[in-house]
Amino acid sequence: MVPIAELLASHHPAYAPDLPGFGASAKPARMLNLVELTDALAGWTWEIGLKRAAFLGNSVGCQIVADLALRYPDLVERVVLQGPTIDPWARHGWRQIARLLRNSRREPPSHGLISAREYVRCGFRRLAKTFRYALEDRIEEKLPQVRVPALVVRGSRDPIVPQGWAEEATLLLPMGRLVVIPRAPHTVVYSAPLELSRVVLPFLSDDVKAR
Repeated sequence: MVPIAELLASHHPAYAPDLPGFGASAKPARMLNLVELTDALAGWTWEIGLKRAAFLGNSVGCQIVADLALRYPDLVERVVLQGPTIDPWARHGWRQIARLLRNSRREPPSHGLISAREYVRCGFRRLAKTFRYALEDRIEEKLPQVRVPALVVRGSRDPIVPQGWAEEATLLLPMGRLVVIPRAPHTVVYSAPLELSRVVLPFLSDDVKAR
């Protein structure tokens, strides 16, 4: 998240928090599910004094952002869902793993190094359990209740989030719009941050109306 956060920080205050169990955050013994991770994000938001903000999620982070907008609407001014998982037409562990491996060949080599380091830091058990929680979470049932402006962003070479699912997710959002970043893989926040910032910055100031 750091590359896109650095670009956005030139225009808006920007934060890239590590949720419990990941990154530099504490590693609780019990694996938190997605709802509990959302609660942790809400608590962090209150703790630093943010009253209402735009939230940008990548991949499983989109599931947490959607849950936040649904259960803590007073905290959320608008959302950016970059590469939202899980595609409901491929809600199976092995299919998702196959897509992930396909995508890994399209990301910059440095992305693979960062991912490997972070997987080690969080631990295999936490990674596997969080993956299972992500598969169980039905984002498609939450998106119609996200009643804030929402931008869905997909990389055109993203095998994890096919174009059909990106379009369906956008249509499910009452105030959704879709942007496709040419030649980008799944992790646009890292592989194409400049292109992403060029669509996110105007969105942050747009007056988006409900359909």
